Amino acid sequence: MKSKYLLLASALLISAATFAQKDQIKNAEKALKSGDAQGAIAILKDAENLVTNAKDVEQAQYYFVKGNAYLDLANKKVEEGKNLSAAAESYKTLIDVEKASGKQKYSTQAASSITEIKGKLINSAIADSQANKHNESAKKLYDAYQLDKNDTINLYYAASTAVNAQDYDTALPMYEELKKLNYSGKGTLYTAVNKISGSEDGFANAKDRDLAVKIGTHEKPKTEAVPSKRGEIYKNLALILVQKGKIEEAKKAIADARKTNPEDTSLILTEANLYLETKDFDTYKKLVSEALEKDPNNADLIFNLGVISANAKNTADAEKYYAKAIEIKPDYVNAYINIAALKLEAEKPIIDEMNKLGTSAKDMKRYDVLKAQREGVFKSVIPYLKKANELDPQNDDVKKTLLGVYSALEMTAEAKALKAKG
Repeated sequence: MKSKYLLLASALLISAATFAQKDQIKNAEKALKSGDAQGAIAILKDAENLVTNAKDVEQAQYYFVKGNAYLDLANKKVEEGKNLSAAAESYKTLIDVEKASGKQKYSTQAASSITEIKGKLINSAIADSQANKHNESAKKLYDAYQLDKNDTINLYYAASTAVNAQDYDTALPMYEELKKLNYSGKGTLYTAVNKISGSEDGFANAKDRDLAVKIGTHEKPKTEAVPSKRGEIYKNLALILVQKGKIEEAKKAIADARKTNPEDTSLILTEANLYLETKDFDTYKKLVSEALEKDPNNADLIFNLGVISANAKNTADAEKYYAKAIEIKPDYVNAYINIAALKLEAEKPIIDEMNKLGTSAKDMKRYDVLKAQREGVFKSVIPYLKKANELDPQNDDVKKTLLGVYSALEMTAEAKALKAKG
């Protein structure tokens, strides 16, 4: 008889707990409807221990209200990133609960909210990046990737942004995951200019873009090939490993990548850059030769060889590669800019020596020689800067540099004409 009373007491306790939990969820809903999201979360936290033993329908309702409360706080810009992630986590748990139970009441709305959260995380990450808050931006982009692992570009941007923040410990596992996925990012970009906003909008395919142009909402359609990002991914992965003293791991990572992607010439450059970093110049030269043999007329490849040579302070080779890139692709604006930058580096030692001279006859004579040399440097860069300005008139840095050269050479008419162009 006693055992029956014990069973009855246990049943009454469970029943009381169930009613208490239902009341707490209802109270949390009321608090949320009245605009008190913080109060709703506090109420739900009190019910947290009871949730695991609750019925599936009540668990789902609990996580739905919890997700809504966190999303409400995020929409009010209260710890936006943190609360967006917390809301998404609640919605994901809700979906798992309803999937296991086979009864779906909130899942559709929760899935829609997760899509909304993903967009908000990405937009917030972009704003953070523009404000130089790279750590916050990287976390939000990674959280967006966690919500939709099919959208791997968010993982790529999260890793790149972590590198911008110099948070290599965070970036490393992201790059390792990109490596595991064999992510390329290679594709085609379809864009057209929105006639109302003036912005360049992206489209999923050429058909959608062409339809927008046809109906008149957009103009100036453009199709661009998006190159493989593997080279950059493995370069950053290798550089992080090198920084951590894991040279052999870095070499193996790139070697593995090249085996998996033998036709990706960007990886040869990445491997060459690694051997340059570790001062293995013989292997570096061998890999450079291999890259050129594979694709002798690839302007981007040759330009990158120029960048690597410039970083190695081999200005003669760098200028040769930039000139070759221009020969293959006459409108390669960055090659013109980089040749000008290379040549302008010759000005610094001239200026340093000029500043050390005194006022003796010998020093004044030397000053005149150095002045002529400096003018020669300036004259040598004019054709490259003019061409770069012609190809990219919106590049303010090029325009400022060209104006500075004209000013130094007292070419007032040319400077006036350049300023008049706006």
